[in-house]
Amino acid sequence: MTCFVNRKRPISKMSEKYDAFLLVSFGGPEKHEDVIPFLENVLRGKNVPRERMLEVAEHYYHFDGMSPINRQCEDLLAALRAEFAASGLNLPIYWGNRNWHPMLTDTVQQMRDDGIRRVIALATSAYGSYSGCRQYREDLDRAATAVSGAPVIDKLRPFFDHPGFIDAAAARVREALEQLPGADVVYTAHSVPVSMSQSSPYEQQLREVCSKVHEKCGVGGKPTLVFQSRSGPPGQPWLEPDIGEYVRQTGSKRLIVVPIGFLSDHMEVLYDLDTEAADIARERGIEFVRAGTVGTHPSFVSAIRQMVQTAMDGVVNACAPDCCKPMQRPAVRPQ
Repeated sequence: MTCFVNRKRPISKMSEKYDAFLLVSFGGPEKHEDVIPFLENVLRGKNVPRERMLEVAEHYYHFDGMSPINRQCEDLLAALRAEFAASGLNLPIYWGNRNWHPMLTDTVQQMRDDGIRRVIALATSAYGSYSGCRQYREDLDRAATAVSGAPVIDKLRPFFDHPGFIDAAAARVREALEQLPGADVVYTAHSVPVSMSQSSPYEQQLREVCSKVHEKCGVGGKPTLVFQSRSGPPGQPWLEPDIGEYVRQTGSKRLIVVPIGFLSDHMEVLYDLDTEAADIARERGIEFVRAGTVGTHPSFVSAIRQMVQTAMDGVVNACAPDCCKPMQRPAVRPQ
């Protein structure tokens, strides 16, 4: 399934050159009282029972209501500023979130006020799916529409196949193998509804990355991909198997879990893997190591700079107009 097209931009006109880089992320609460408003933002318009929302809220309360994702975005931004400066890429860097402060619309307004005219944006999602790709495009369009005189914003396509991303992920797996030599390796990613998977290249891209990382690390056999963190109603089919069920049923005695679907160690990693999956492994007497996410690995930071530089040079890998279509949601019956 096609998820992007190459679009060559004329570079002879100054108006066509980018004068800012925008990192677009999911956002997360900073304190206990932020949790419910944040989750209401995340779930607005979605058919998710309130009981499930309150259950997820407990995951955040387990960490005093603070998601690590904003701090990790700040770490990535600092690494990117250093990388841009070292490479002579003189481009201001901005940051806006979908669900919590700094909100994307506020950032777009700030860019306008700063005189920014054209922006190249990257979402913190490596794979193509409605929620991981197209929805970010819709967020950008909505924010630009809400701000009079907003800059033009082009979003880079998902970067699952960029060599720098693959190298960084493989490095994290090798680090885990040093801690637990000879362990079995299983890869995990956020589950999505089957209907969303069928209208996007999400699962196909995940499996491609797993195969490349597996090969680079010299791990034998076919890679195993499982899923985690589903949030939909019980009757709706989501991608399986779940990581918890996998750990309960595996015959492995030494296990490395690789969160290949995540860029940083945010809540789904800290709670669903480091807490729940690790507890299940402990109960079963399984030695358990969770591999790191790419985070601010130099190869990943360099990959982002390379993508931005390529766009600055006039070639933009942009998503195809019809990629990652929204899934058809079941009608909500009145209570």
